[in-house]
Order: sequence, then structure tokens, then C-alpha cells
Amino acid sequence: MREEKNLRMKVARTQRGLSQSDLAEAVGATRQTIGLIEAGRYNPSLKLCVAICKTLGVTLNDLFWDDDAS
Repeated sequence: MREEKNLRMKVARTQRGLSQSDLAEAVGATRQTIGLIEAGRYNPSLKLCVAICKTLGVTLNDLFWDDDAS
């Protein structure tokens, strides 16, 4: 589920003690972009996904893999 993926990203970010602005600065994006990703309204590039995962200390599968996808 798309909402679940975005919730996983928000949870990972908050567990690291990062605000949306902190994460955005670390990955070279805007706070608005991070907010849209978490809201499920923006599909980030692979490069941005990798940067987010590295910053949060998680894998692409942890944040962006949808087990229910057909």
C-alpha cells in the first residue's frame, strides 16, 4: 500500500530525530519534496530514494518495496 510506504519513511525519519527540513537538507531536496513523498503525492527518483535511505540508515526495501504489488 502506498500509504504504508510513506508511513515507513516518516517513522524512520522521526526515529532518527530528523525533521522534514533536516532530511531535505541532508539529501539535497526541499522540505516540500520530503513532505510530498511522505504524503504519497510525489514519486522520487531512484537517486533521491537512495540518498534518503542512506541518510536514514535503512534499505530501499525497508522504505519503498510494496509486498502487495502485483
